[in-house]
Amino acid sequence: MRQDEITDVVERAGRLVAERYVFPDVAERIAARLGDRLRDGRYTDAADPAALATVVTEDLQSVNGDQHLRLNHSAEALPEREATLDEQWWDRQAAVTMGGIARVQRLAGNVGLLEIRPCLFPPQVAGDAMVAALRLLGGTDALLLDLRGNRGGSPDMTALVCGWFLAEPAHLHTMHDRAGDARQFWSAAYLPAPRYAPEKPVHVLTSARTVSGGEELAYGLQQLGRATVVGERTPGAAHPCVGRRLHPHLELTVPVARPVNPVSGTNWEGRGVLPDVEAPAHAAEAVAYRMALRALLADDPRRPAADEARAALAAAA
Repeated sequence: MRQDEITDVVERAGRLVAERYVFPDVAERIAARLGDRLRDGRYTDAADPAALATVVTEDLQSVNGDQHLRLNHSAEALPEREATLDEQWWDRQAAVTMGGIARVQRLAGNVGLLEIRPCLFPPQVAGDAMVAALRLLGGTDALLLDLRGNRGGSPDMTALVCGWFLAEPAHLHTMHDRAGDARQFWSAAYLPAPRYAPEKPVHVLTSARTVSGGEELAYGLQQLGRATVVGERTPGAAHPCVGRRLHPHLELTVPVARPVNPVSGTNWEGRGVLPDVEAPAHAAEAVAYRMALRALLADDPRRPAADEARAALAAAA
């Protein structure tokens, strides 16, 4: 890249962070850091947009570690717009991933498994697919919700899924923006499918790759006491963001709001969702499955699928 291009990208990034980042005091420090690094020649050796994206992202995140604050490189030319994901992107991705419904399965002992990957698509794009999966799983006695490969997505889909697990609507979080405005998010009040009975055990599987909307879903169910989180601590990316094209192959994403959970009074930014039961990501399903089987047998050792549950538990030992 030419030096004038590098200077233009870094200076514009600094201005946008200063103007829009959700925490004004932190924004000033980050913008100052970029300016200092530019004057010190840190970015001079960036041979191409990908290299510049790497070093600028390191400096953007050096103050408070916000993983949504970054300069993203795209091999394909970016359109000139402000948005990280448009409707056409959602439609294309949903079409080739079955609306994010990666796996729906009945495990021995009448334990259900729902894997949502790669993301939580908006209900207007994948709501029918999600509701179909929930209907299939409605007759199971316990559920494993696998979010180990979930990279984020729509808060409205999070509200839909949370609504299925809850007997009545619940306040999930309040989103606060930089100007002080707030918007409450609640679990879905209506679902075109019977709700999952509140006494049925739910275990959420997480990994170090579960981020953003995936973390939101796990954190919300955990804080409401509706699910046990099993797996790895998540990275901690809570703040929603907007994108701005700074170069044909570079887009800056800037967090512009922060969620506040009504139970914890905070969110998972920077600290991640802490599992109730720690387990390596590859072992989380097996650990949670054994927990679910034990819980079902302890609750009712004569349930219809009890013999199947005991056999599965013995096989997993």
